[in-house]
Amino acid sequence: MVGPDARSANDLARECGIHRSTLSRWLQKAHGSLDAMSKRKRQRPLPEPGSRRPEDWSAEERLRVVMEASQLKDEELGAFLRREGLHEATLLEWRTAALEGLKPPPAGRSAQARRVRELEKQVRRKDKALAEAAALLVLQKKVQAIWGDEDDDTEPRSDE
Repeated sequence: MVGPDARSANDLARECGIHRSTLSRWLQKAHGSLDAMSKRKRQRPLPEPGSRRPEDWSAEERLRVVMEASQLKDEELGAFLRREGLHEATLLEWRTAALEGLKPPPAGRSAQARRVRELEKQVRRKDKALAEAAALLVLQKKVQAIWGDEDDDTEPRSDE
């Protein structure tokens, strides 16, 4: 029904066994969806390859741009930024972020790590003491089961 070898709806209906009105409705829907798609494309033009938002760049792409830009002179930098679709402020922001990521961790983290190590050491020591106390209790029960209560040397009193 469309294209260079278009056939009539009646011929296609006879050949496929589908009613002509169904084929016509499908054709109208297809044209309607194509029209709607073309309207959306006209309303929102596609961005040019170099005009992405800075937030859409991956970390690898940002690092690549920062490294390439660091090798360029001022005259070449402007052309490079235009080609990449970036502003110099964005490049400086990315460079600062990359340098921040390379700094050693702050001292607060090492203090926290030291505190964690101390607490873990205390827990291990207390676990050993608890295990020793449990072993002594088990041993005491076994001794009492074997020998009974020999601590009691006195005879039981009678009330007479």
